[in-house]
Amino acid sequence: MRWRSWCSGSTPPTSPISPPPWSRCRPVCPSPWHRWWTGRSAFSAAPCPSSGAAARTTGHWAAGSRQADRAAANQVRALLRAGRTARVELGGDADTCPEKLTLLVHTQAAPPRMLIFGAIDFAAALSQAGRFLGYHVTVCDARPVFATTQRFPHADEVVVDWPHRYLEATEVDARTAICVLTHDAKFDIPLLRLALGLPVGYIGAMGSRRTHEHRLARLREAGVPDEHLALLHSPIGLDLGAHTPEETAISITAELIARVNNGTGLPLSRVPGPIHGSVPVAGMSPSSVLAA
Repeated sequence: MRWRSWCSGSTPPTSPISPPPWSRCRPVCPSPWHRWWTGRSAFSAAPCPSSGAAARTTGHWAAGSRQADRAAANQVRALLRAGRTARVELGGDADTCPEKLTLLVHTQAAPPRMLIFGAIDFAAALSQAGRFLGYHVTVCDARPVFATTQRFPHADEVVVDWPHRYLEATEVDARTAICVLTHDAKFDIPLLRLALGLPVGYIGAMGSRRTHEHRLARLREAGVPDEHLALLHSPIGLDLGAHTPEETAISITAELIARVNNGTGLPLSRVPGPIHGSVPVAGMSPSSVLAA
């Protein structure tokens, strides 16, 4: 991961800075706000007083040490990957930041991607549901007669290409959802073999339990390790008793939401504790991320 950084009011550097030492921002300008860009995401971080409001002071801000800078950067990377805005608590540790510090991390991320492979009726319903959830939706199929914008008006992109070839060439990240609806081994196997080795957030494949077992056997023969196969959600979706394309789309997106937010997928009436708790972010404990 390569980073660019600059303070508000300054001119962005022409070359990336890697790794991101926040201290390099300090001489650039007197603003307490610090902005970072990486890939498709960006964040701004500023010191906050105990009340939680953003500090409006002048002068240069420093977390206190290079160790504190690294600790802050590590936690902010996790928020960037998740595309979330949150307050991050630092400090109280003599080895990093002796004084407690609250960072407001405001993430401005491009919409997460939903890649739907297979231009079928279920894909049309799923593309509509995905766009409603804020995803940038791409439908891909190798058959031009099926992969048309007329059939998928809610998709942001409709691509005619072999699924594995398109996936190999396109950009994905930790928030990308891959939904394989092709239900055809000549498409499924090369596509899933590639997808299961990528750092994406969700991979689901349509098919019966029998199809799933056959698919797993083929993927093992293709050299996919069991730890990668464990990432595959198949049969795709939650058990909602869905039958129609629209119901199936809700089943799939419900599983996706639960996966992204570490939800149980159970009825709220059967889950103890607060309904809206703090949101865990990969690489961070729930107690370290407070809803902004």
